[in-house]
Amino acid sequence: MIETVKGLNRKTAPPIVDAVNFNLQLKPYKKFTLKNGVDVYTIDAGAEEVMSVEWVFYAGNWYEDKNLVAATANFLLKNGTRQKTAFQVNEHFEYYGSYLNRACYNETATLSLHCLTRHISELLPVVRELLTESNMPEEELAIYQQNMKQRLQVSLKKSEFVAGRLIDVDLYGEQHPYGKYSREEDFDQLNQAELFAFYDQYYRNGKFTMFVAGKLPDHLEQLLNDNFGDLGNKSVAERIITPHRAAEKKFRVTNNAEGVQGSIRIARPFPNRHHPDFLKVQVLNSLFGGFFGSRLMSNIREEKGYTYGIHSYLQNHISESAWMISTEAGKDVCEATIEEVYKEMQDLREELVDDEELLLVRNYMMGSILGDLDGPFQIIARWKNIILNGLDENYFYNSIHTIKTISAEELQAMAQKYLKPEEFYELLVV
Repeated sequence: MIETVKGLNRKTAPPIVDAVNFNLQLKPYKKFTLKNGVDVYTIDAGAEEVMSVEWVFYAGNWYEDKNLVAATANFLLKNGTRQKTAFQVNEHFEYYGSYLNRACYNETATLSLHCLTRHISELLPVVRELLTESNMPEEELAIYQQNMKQRLQVSLKKSEFVAGRLIDVDLYGEQHPYGKYSREEDFDQLNQAELFAFYDQYYRNGKFTMFVAGKLPDHLEQLLNDNFGDLGNKSVAERIITPHRAAEKKFRVTNNAEGVQGSIRIARPFPNRHHPDFLKVQVLNSLFGGFFGSRLMSNIREEKGYTYGIHSYLQNHISESAWMISTEAGKDVCEATIEEVYKEMQDLREELVDDEELLLVRNYMMGSILGDLDGPFQIIARWKNIILNGLDENYFYNSIHTIKTISAEELQAMAQKYLKPEEFYELLVV
């Protein structure tokens, strides 16, 4: 007897549906504005009584006049206030089972809180304290300087770390926010007065946006207004910074003569998300090196065995991007690996991708987006990326449409336009 439950035949496998046939929808956000003009974007969803709040300030290294000031000011945000030591600040958030983190990027810097919804009222006043009364203690700065210099010394022995620094310099120039990197003397030159001045201008009196997600309390707007509705929200002066790209295109650097592995970076400048080719190139990138079944992985890892992994991606920058190929390989096969990368570029320029491989790429990309929409935290993260890049929901749906409809001929045209070896910077660090 065949077992059935409400008409379900358990001896027959359910039909397989290609992800490309899914009708994906991006849950809309709700928006309100605090008394001081700060925009708050919210996603009220989820089964558990948890929530996240993120403060995004225009306080990245784009706005600093001296290297490392933005990152250090951001790090020291939670390391002491006029009323609390760093230990007391961390103890408060741990007592309520919450997690407070901070991060500094190129254009923006963030403070993010994850907590149980019922504890949000006890936590927000201390976040406010960090944003209005942080005092950047000298002793905390000294510990930070020592730790970061030790970490830098260790990292500089690794070819992949050095390669990541140098390829950005080639693409943007060392004085550009996307290309600058740290030296030991940069940490030594940090001082409390400069950090506090940056904090005062870009945090206490700077411009910020808020993103909130999870099971949200009914009085959320009132809570946020009470704690942050009177903070400064001044517009930040726009800075236009032009990249200064390296004149040479090929570099070979010896970082450790005794090393057995080399780090390869091959990259070219690329426009930002507002460019009409961006979405099409995202599909081409997946085909080329964007997932485990890509051309680069199939050739260089699976067939040649030169590397454990190789991938390509478009850098997540706001002003402009770059198309990057990144891998580590045995020192004796690095040059051969580079040759194979260019061969894969040539194949994409000269031959149309077949229907089976294109369907695989479509399904991978659609499945990845579906995974990225699993829960309120993931949904607000996608909205944050859209909003901070000056886009709207049309970008999301245009992306879906491009994945589903782009033709092999369009992909070949994109490859012929952008996958030109002479336009790529090539770096090998051993």
